[in-house]
Amino acid sequence: MHHPHPQKPVDSASRKQRTMAIDLIDKHARARAGVISTQVLQEFFSAATRKLGIPALEAKQHVRDFRQFDVVQVTLSMIEDGIDCSILNQISFWDGLVICATAIAGCSEMLSGNLSDGQTILGVIISNPFD
Repeated sequence: MHHPHPQKPVDSASRKQRTMAIDLIDKHARARAGVISTQVLQEFFSAATRKLGIPALEAKQHVRDFRQFDVVQVTLSMIEDGIDCSILNQISFWDGLVICATAIAGCSEMLSGNLSDGQTILGVIISNPFD
């Protein structure tokens, strides 16, 4: 079984942030408590290959590694809700969409390096582990 994190870093985040992220992924994978959306998987693949220069097949394997998490499929209804969420909360559409996916999955907390720690949107508490 592959671990949901690479053997070598795939980004240029600080070593501390990278270690924290890997630990969080491992913790949730072991507990079978992680949920991820198809949007996040798509964004990861795009960023890994376009911005970080990771070979496509290697990035694909990282995406496959996340199969051990529950995966939320983005739907048209979720896209519409994501638009509303982004407008009402003055956040990006992409952040609004991932929050909608988190809420639909029944999660009470979402880990995000993009949003402010402690915000509650759609009943989901945003935790920024890097703050």
